[in-house]
Amino acid sequence: MTLRIDDFNGRTRPYRSELLAHCYRMLASIHDAEDAVQETFLRAWRGYDSFEDRSSIRTWLYRIATNACLRALENRGRRALPTGLGGPCGDPAADLPEWPELPWLEPIPDALLGDPSGDSTDPLTTVARRHSVKLAYIAALQHLAPRQRAVLVLRDVLSFTAAEVAAMLDTTPTAVNSLLQRARSQIGAAQPDEADIQELSPGRERDLLDRFVAAMHAHDIPGLVAVLTEDAAYEMPPFPSWFRGAEMIGRMVSAQSPAEGPGDHLLVPTAANGQPAFGLYMPDEYGVFRAFNLQVLTVTPTGVSHVVAFFDLRLFARFGLPETATPT
Repeated sequence: MTLRIDDFNGRTRPYRSELLAHCYRMLASIHDAEDAVQETFLRAWRGYDSFEDRSSIRTWLYRIATNACLRALENRGRRALPTGLGGPCGDPAADLPEWPELPWLEPIPDALLGDPSGDSTDPLTTVARRHSVKLAYIAALQHLAPRQRAVLVLRDVLSFTAAEVAAMLDTTPTAVNSLLQRARSQIGAAQPDEADIQELSPGRERDLLDRFVAAMHAHDIPGLVAVLTEDAAYEMPPFPSWFRGAEMIGRMVSAQSPAEGPGDHLLVPTAANGQPAFGLYMPDEYGVFRAFNLQVLTVTPTGVSHVVAFFDLRLFARFGLPETATPT
């Protein structure tokens, strides 16, 4: 029995991170993805004696994981971000309703993803796999029907053949190709292209992030506006309202943030979905800096183009961030 367990663990463990990334693409939730991976390994263990290496163990695991995700998606609404629900809010000082009952999209820590490029040496494939965990792409995937989503990810991100995907989904290669064509047409501009290979230089990204942090720490609204792109977006699940434009965002932060002045915003760096992120802490009535929201940034050569501030405080523990922080 011990030898069997060791053999199973030795063959399957190397795929845990990429299976988690796959389940996350399908389910848009770190918590649901971890449940699906747990189910995958439990089912794989129970079926290991009958596996008999009729396919690669990686393909076999992806079949189990994909079907676990499809079962999880039965009778379940899609996860969303506020930008996917309607147009931007036009009043930066408006009362912000909260919709905690909506199944919001969740970010995932980079530390759990491993290397999203896998073993690919093709630049376009590498870019596609890195792009495939970005928040914008995950949000776009949620607009697809579950089987379309599965086919698109398995074919375009993970490069399985139509025949392999057909075997995973108990269908035909013709049906897979039809699903893929419809998925590609629906997801449209969310797909990466060759232009995406020209990635932001680390020095330029560091400069923009330093300016963003400095503006937040100083509660410098003009400085924050200056580091945002002109058409930047700012959203804050579980609040459905979102804001478009650097000036509008600056006015919203000024009106809505409980910060009263410099030093009230404390940012602790982390990384999510292959993007820079920060845990934001705010002082309570005793001056203790407590978790407030988790911000995931999209950084372009011209500035920060998108901020998603997640107010689900459970995420701090998932990202290894403390409940309280001390200014340095």
